[in-house]
Amino acid sequence: MNQVAVFGLGKVGELVADLLGESGFKVVGYDAAPRDDLAFEVKALDVRDAAGLRDSLRGVDAVVSCLPYHLNIDVAEAAYDAQVHYFDLTEDVPTTNRVIELASDRPATAFAPQCGLAPGLIGIIGASIAKTFDDIRSIELKVGALPQNPTGLLGYAINWSPEGVVNEYLNDCEVLRQGHRQMVPAMTEKERVLIGGIELEAALTSGGLGTMCETYEGRVSRLDYKTLRYPGHFDQMHFLFDELNLRERRDLVGQMLVDSKPPVNDDVVYIHAAVEGVKAGKPFRENHVRAYKPLDISGRTWRAISWTTAASAVSVVELVADGVLPGAGFIKQEDITLEALFSTQAGRHFAEQGKV
Repeated sequence: MNQVAVFGLGKVGELVADLLGESGFKVVGYDAAPRDDLAFEVKALDVRDAAGLRDSLRGVDAVVSCLPYHLNIDVAEAAYDAQVHYFDLTEDVPTTNRVIELASDRPATAFAPQCGLAPGLIGIIGASIAKTFDDIRSIELKVGALPQNPTGLLGYAINWSPEGVVNEYLNDCEVLRQGHRQMVPAMTEKERVLIGGIELEAALTSGGLGTMCETYEGRVSRLDYKTLRYPGHFDQMHFLFDELNLRERRDLVGQMLVDSKPPVNDDVVYIHAAVEGVKAGKPFRENHVRAYKPLDISGRTWRAISWTTAASAVSVVELVADGVLPGAGFIKQEDITLEALFSTQAGRHFAEQGKV
């Protein structure tokens, strides 16, 4: 793998392209509104143009989609037709199911969706810890992308996709309970969490586990993913969705959140993974807790949510290129080891940063 196309050049997409360049790949970026101030080749593309989409994949070995989730299926199908490796950041379940279908048809290339934070990095961490246990009782995964200095009752800032935030609050969540897959309502099973003396709350949200419930069904009694927020956040969201009857107005709620809680540069990404079970014949619980803050990369400061997402995705691309991961078929995030991720050019940032 040498040449990689990056679709969607927002904050994360731009950094994905930069990190790929640092890792030795030749990069071409595609965006509906291309910029001329970037350090790599950029071309205009409307991914809804099927012919143009397929033409853009000629001559490249892989594509990383950093587009809104509803555009990813078109890209994945084009990658299948062009026989190039496919990577994305999606947490959308229907999108991933379509990618799995494509990957099951004996493709000549790799399909690795869900390469962001959750699903993505958090699953890699949880699965890597679980591999060290003789018997696993539970895997608890939590991620929060938050302002370091919160204000207001929500204590939040929209540093990520507003439609993604709304979807994870409203779509049902897949979990394991008593070893079986179940669908449960989002924003339930709240609990108190402390990280480095900072009090947070966590509640179930959708999409963060990727394929892990299928992987661990029958092997683990309890598995779930929760989003971390500052205390009181979920009560306010219940008021917004339920008291004001806005569950069916997702676009409106997303716009309201952007207007009222715009992005901040001083953000923090909290990671909390815990596995309980039996290790060396004794009951044990192992925690992996990190707090990632903005980071200088190539002379520019990147938000925590941007660099953690981008570095996770590029790490997976590196591992496929290096032959550490399979070069064909579907790649589950939980099949990637944290040690392997840390060994990559992009993944080293996780090893060097974040200690609480």
